[in-house]
Amino acid sequence: MTLEDRLGREITGGVLFDSFNRGRYATDASFYQIMPAGVVVPRSIEEALRALAICRDAGRKVTPRGGGTSQCGQTVNDGIVIDLSKHLNRMISLDVENNSCVVEPGIVLDDLNRQLKKHGLWFPVDVSTASRATIGGMAGNNSCGGRSLRYGTMRDNTLSMDAALADGRLLHFGEVTRDLAQLNSGNGGLDLFRDMLDLGAREAAEIAEKFPKVQRRVGGYNLDALVPRNAPNNLAHLLVGSEGTLAFTTQVELKLWPVIRNKVLGVCHFGSFYEAMDAAQHLVKLRPIAVELVDRTMLSLGREIAMFQPIIAAAVRGDPDAVLIVEFAEEDQAENLRRLKRLGELMADLGFGWDQPKRKWGGVVEISEPGLQTGIAEFRAAGLNVMMSMKQEGKPVSFVEDCAVPLPHLADYTERLNAIFAKHGTSGTMYAHASEGCLHVRPVLNLKLEKDVKAMRAIAEETFAMVREYKGSHSGEHGDGIVRSEFHETMFGERIIADFREVKHRFDPDNVLNPGKIVDAPKMDDRALFRYAPNYRVGDLKTALDWSAYPGAGGGFQGAVEMCNNNGACRKLEGGVMCPSYRTTRDEKDVTRGRANTLRLAISGQLGLDALASDEMMDTLKLCVSCKACRHECPTGVDMAKMKIEVLAARVAKHGLSLRDRLVGYLPRYAGLAARFAPLANWRNDSPLLRKLFEKFAGISAQRDLPKWRRDVFKVGVEAMGPADGREVVLFADTFNRAYERENLEAALRVLLAGGYRVHIPEPADRGRPLCCGRTFLSAGLVDDARAELDRLVATYAPFAQRGVPIVGLEPSCLLTLRDELLSLRSDEAAKSLSAQALLFEEFLVREAAAGRLRLPLGPIAGTALVHGHCHQKSFGAFKSVEQALRLVPDLNVETIESSCCGMAGAFGYGADTYQASMDMAELSLLPAIRRAEEATLIVADGTSCRHQIADGTDRAALHVARVLAMSLDRTRSNP
Repeated sequence: MTLEDRLGREITGGVLFDSFNRGRYATDASFYQIMPAGVVVPRSIEEALRALAICRDAGRKVTPRGGGTSQCGQTVNDGIVIDLSKHLNRMISLDVENNSCVVEPGIVLDDLNRQLKKHGLWFPVDVSTASRATIGGMAGNNSCGGRSLRYGTMRDNTLSMDAALADGRLLHFGEVTRDLAQLNSGNGGLDLFRDMLDLGAREAAEIAEKFPKVQRRVGGYNLDALVPRNAPNNLAHLLVGSEGTLAFTTQVELKLWPVIRNKVLGVCHFGSFYEAMDAAQHLVKLRPIAVELVDRTMLSLGREIAMFQPIIAAAVRGDPDAVLIVEFAEEDQAENLRRLKRLGELMADLGFGWDQPKRKWGGVVEISEPGLQTGIAEFRAAGLNVMMSMKQEGKPVSFVEDCAVPLPHLADYTERLNAIFAKHGTSGTMYAHASEGCLHVRPVLNLKLEKDVKAMRAIAEETFAMVREYKGSHSGEHGDGIVRSEFHETMFGERIIADFREVKHRFDPDNVLNPGKIVDAPKMDDRALFRYAPNYRVGDLKTALDWSAYPGAGGGFQGAVEMCNNNGACRKLEGGVMCPSYRTTRDEKDVTRGRANTLRLAISGQLGLDALASDEMMDTLKLCVSCKACRHECPTGVDMAKMKIEVLAARVAKHGLSLRDRLVGYLPRYAGLAARFAPLANWRNDSPLLRKLFEKFAGISAQRDLPKWRRDVFKVGVEAMGPADGREVVLFADTFNRAYERENLEAALRVLLAGGYRVHIPEPADRGRPLCCGRTFLSAGLVDDARAELDRLVATYAPFAQRGVPIVGLEPSCLLTLRDELLSLRSDEAAKSLSAQALLFEEFLVREAAAGRLRLPLGPIAGTALVHGHCHQKSFGAFKSVEQALRLVPDLNVETIESSCCGMAGAFGYGADTYQASMDMAELSLLPAIRRAEEATLIVADGTSCRHQIADGTDRAALHVARVLAMSLDRTRSNP
C-alpha cells in the first residue's frame, strides 16, 4: 500500500498528492521552492498525530504548516506537509481572571483577538501578517510584532505548549524546577527534560558569552531558556523558535493582556534617513510602545496604491526621506497627549524644524483620529507587500531582512549597509521596527540572474559580519529557515552549533521533523532550491489581453503572475472583500495566492504540457468569482479576475465552449429574441422537468430561478432629452437593466432629468442590436467577441467622451469594464477618452454635488437604507459614492453591510457545481445582516447579481440607488 493510500484510508481530511496541490505548498513567502511529496489537511489533532505516525513509519519527513507566510523558507520541504490552518483553529479554553488562554496551533491571530476582544483582552504579538499568521507558526518563528518594545516576543508570551515528539510521545512543556520534582517517574519526557537542563547548566558560560544581548534575537535554539536561574525554567521556550524541528505542537497556552483603549501617534518627519535612525535612540526614552520606520521608497510606492493614497496624504507632510511613527498607548489618554507634546519638544531639542534645511528638516504630525490611526497601521503592516509591488524584474529580497543591532549603532549600521548594497550594484528598502534596532531591509535583486545571486551571497556575508561587530543578531524576527541557518556557526561559534545539533538529535534522532532548518542546513544560495531555479523558463505566450504594464515575457502576463510574493494577504478571514471563496473553503486552492502559484507553475512547464488549459487549472479557478477584490486589496496588485480571462481564453481555444458558456457568453446577442418570446423563454422557471434538463445539459442549478425575460424592454435610441442648455450626459443602458429591470434605467433617467441634465441614450453607430460592454463574453473566455462589442460601444460613445460628456452607467460590472478591461483590449485615444469619462450613476451625482452643480428636489424618506456594495465598486474605490448619494436624501439613515462578495457573481451563482459555494459566500455576512433588518428598512444594492442573490436568500427586494433617489423625488411631489 502506498503512503497516499494509507493516509487516504486513515485520514478523513484532505490527502493531496497530485502535482497541482503539491505545487501550491511548494513555496512560502521566501524565494525558495521545494516540491513536497504530499499534503495532509487533518480535521483534528488526533488525525494530525496519526498522519505524523504514518509518515514516520514510511520514513518520510514531516513539515507542519500554518499560514505559509514564512520569510526564510521554514515551511517548505520535500516530505509531507501537514496544514493545520483549515481545521485546527479553535480556542480550547479561556481564563479571563488569569489573563490566559489555550489554543490549537492553526488559529489565526486576528481570529483569536476577535474572540478575546469582547473580554477586554488581546494577544499583543501583533505581527504584520496577523490576518493569516497562525499561533503555531508564530511560536515556531518566535514572532515579535511591532509593539515588542512593551509586550516582548512570542517567547515572552508563551506560558506552555503541548507537543508530540517524532516518536509519538505527547508531552507537556512548561515551567519546571531544576530537580523536575513536579514530574512523576512515569512521565515520558523526564529523561529528555533532565538532559536539556543539564545541557543548559553545562553550557551556561558559553551561552552567556555567545548569545547576542538584544531582545530581537530569535536565531538558533533558545538554549538560554535552559540555564540555571532563580525562577523556574520554562521548557516551552525551547520549542518557541524551533521552526517545527523538535516537536509537533498540539496546543499553546498564551499570556493575554488588556486591550489598548487609547492611543495617539506622532509621525516624525526627517529630511535625512541617517538623522531618523540616529533619533530613534532618543525617541524611545519617552516610553512609547512602538517606533516604526517608513522610508522614502515605501512612501513613494504607497502613493501609487489607491487604498493607501488618502492615508499618506493625511499623515505625511512634504517630501521626507523617512518618517518614524511613534505610538503612545497608556490607559490615560491625557498622558498620551502629554507624551505626544513632549515628542514635539524632543524633536525641537534635537534640532529638527519644518523651516530647517534638508539635513535637519522635520517635525511631528499628530494623529489622534482613530480611523486615520487604523489606516496608518494597515499601511505599515502592508510594508512587505507594498515593497514587492514594484513592477520590475528585480524585487526587494529577504535574506538580511531583520538583523537587529543595539539602537546607538542603528544609524551607522544602516549607512554602512547602504554602502554594501551600492558596492554590489543595488539599493535597498528599509522599514519597520526602529524602536528595536530591527529594520526590515531588502536589497533589490533579480534572483533569476546568476550575478544577482552572487551579489546576494556577498551582501549576506558582509552584512552578518557587520552585525556581529555591533554585537547584534542576524535573525531579529523572522527566524532562520534556509536563509540564515547556514550562518549560525559564524554567529554563535562551533561549540554552540554542536549544542544545537545535540538538542535536535535528542528530540528527533531520525531527523523526521522539518530537517534542514537551524542545523545541517543547505547553502542559502543553492539555486536548485529557488522558486526561480536555473532551469526556470516561460515560453512565448500569446495573450488575449494587454499585459504591457508588467515586466517579463509573454506580453507581461508572466510578470503579472509573478507579482504574487506568497505573503498571503488574500488569506484574511474578515475585513475588505478578498478572497470570498477562501473564506468559505479555507483551501489553499481557493485563495488568490494558491491560484497565482498554480499559474506560475503552469506557464513555466512545471505542471506538464497544456497545463494552462487543463481541467486541473479550471478546477483551480472554479471558485474564483472574478470579484476584483485582489486587484484593489492585494498590495502587490495581483489581478486574478483578469488572469482568469486569459485562462478561459486558452481553455476555449483548446477545448471549445460548453453549452453553459454559450448561454452565458452570448446572452446580449439573443436577448432581443428572448424578449419577444418572453413567456416561452421563462417557461424553464415554471417547469420542474426543464429545470432538471437545464441542470443536466447546461449545468444551471435547478435550485435557482433564472432572471425573468420581459417584452417591455427599455428602448434606446433617444438622441437627447431634457433642456437644450442642460449639462450633457450619456446614459449607458446595459443589457441586464435594459432586458430585466428597466425600472432602474427609468429611475435614473427621471433623476437626471429632474436635475436639469440633457440626457443622451444613443443607438449604436452601426444601428444594430443595443450596445454591450462585453462582460458576459469575457466571463466565458470569448475575448474576440468582447472586443467586437467594445468596438461598437467605443464607436458610439467616444464622440461624446472626446468632448467631455460623462458616460454614466448603472450596473457596476458593466460600467467598470470601460475603466478596466477596455484598456486591456484596445489602447487607442478613443478608448482612453471613453474610459476616462465612464462613471457610475452615483459617482456622477456625487461629483456634481461636490462641484455645486446638482439641483435635485429630493423629499424626505424617514427610515434606514441598508447598503450592500458590489465587489467591483469596492475594487475601484467607487462604493463611497453610493453612501454619499443616498445621504443626499433628507432624513434617510444610511448603514453599510460589512460584506464580501454576495456570491452570485454573474453566472457563478447559477452553476449547478457552484450553487452551494455561492450560498456559502452569501451566508458569511450579507444574508444574515438582511434577515436581521426590520421590514421597513430599504435594502440597497446596485449590482444585478447582488439583488438576485438577496431575493433568493431572504425573499427581500433590493433596490438600485437610482430607485431610492426616484422615490425621494416622488416624496417631494406628494409633499409640496
